[in-house]
Amino acid sequence: MKIHEYQAKEILKSFGVPVPEGGVARTPEDAEAIAKTLGGHVVVKAQIHAGGRGKGGGIKLAADPSEAKRVASEILGMHLVTPQTGSEGQKVQSVWVEQATDIDRELYLGIVLDRAQSRLVVMASRAGGMDIEEVAATAPEQILKEVVHPGVGLQPFQARRLALGLGLAGEQLKQGVAFITALYKAYEETDCSLAEINPLVVSKTGDVSALDAKMNFDDNALYRHPDIQALRDLDEEDPLEVEASQFALNYIKLDGEVGCMVNGAGLAMATMDIVKYAGSSPANFLDVGGGTNVARVKNAMRILTSDTDVKAVLINIFGGIVRCDRVAEGVVEALKDIEIDVPLVIRLQGTNAEEGAQILENSGLEFAVARKLKEAAEAIVAAVQRAA
Repeated sequence: MKIHEYQAKEILKSFGVPVPEGGVARTPEDAEAIAKTLGGHVVVKAQIHAGGRGKGGGIKLAADPSEAKRVASEILGMHLVTPQTGSEGQKVQSVWVEQATDIDRELYLGIVLDRAQSRLVVMASRAGGMDIEEVAATAPEQILKEVVHPGVGLQPFQARRLALGLGLAGEQLKQGVAFITALYKAYEETDCSLAEINPLVVSKTGDVSALDAKMNFDDNALYRHPDIQALRDLDEEDPLEVEASQFALNYIKLDGEVGCMVNGAGLAMATMDIVKYAGSSPANFLDVGGGTNVARVKNAMRILTSDTDVKAVLINIFGGIVRCDRVAEGVVEALKDIEIDVPLVIRLQGTNAEEGAQILENSGLEFAVARKLKEAAEAIVAAVQRAA
């Protein structure tokens, strides 16, 4: 789950991470009032779940409260386009009005899970303000890394080594070590999947603070954090993904044309890969899970076909825990209730596959059946090409 910058800063502040003072505004008048309390000189920042806001015109300086009101009126309601939103952009419904910082240096600090090592990695770089992916591609030697042993956590010498690597010294070094330690504590205790401070700034007065903040959380751990779960902004998420979550479906919209309904994340990834290999591209990731029943399949089919980009649908089920006959029943029920005007290919293998095939055959409905995954992928791609 993603949250907004202002929400991330509120969480980090509670863990002792220094952040500039500010307030969230949903009207230009609110922005003006907040600017007055902050002394007038502020930064007005669009709040959307995407990076690159400044490049798209979503971050603007204001010298006084009246200017804060004016720039807030320009940002609020705009469809902000950044490299992470796509060409359609994202509508801005709130802004963060923050006390302006007199910046001396911009640095980078982030914490991620390295799945290859099964350990957290704290990353730091003197190239703050830039996309870390760009730094990694053009100057990887500028990225410092400390791998954290899960049994002992981040050690003081590691935080000190990172702070020294950022070029901090004296009082700034102490602040840097404290900052890194507090950020790690916040990451660990809130079950983060990503914490990124870009830029981490050193002001001309020598203070170290988080000028920006991004935090993502492990969805599977949100039950432990109802306060964080309450921060979810459904307006920032794809409507189909929101609807799918209500039925415990793992659905992610992609930019392809073949709708995929699969059980199991590994099989879903393999299905998407082979669709791509066969000459098309997946329109989604949809894992109906191991406890599939008729209702879940029916809801999955309805959500899948609600995507206007879907030109054909591939259902690929391997019956292990889930029974193929139940999937077949769900598909038949869905096709009776939902008008589907795109080609459909179904592949069922595993537990009760023969019973499932019989249900499909007796349904009298129109679709193609495949036994092998390669055959199914080639059939669905051929159907897309015929439709085009």
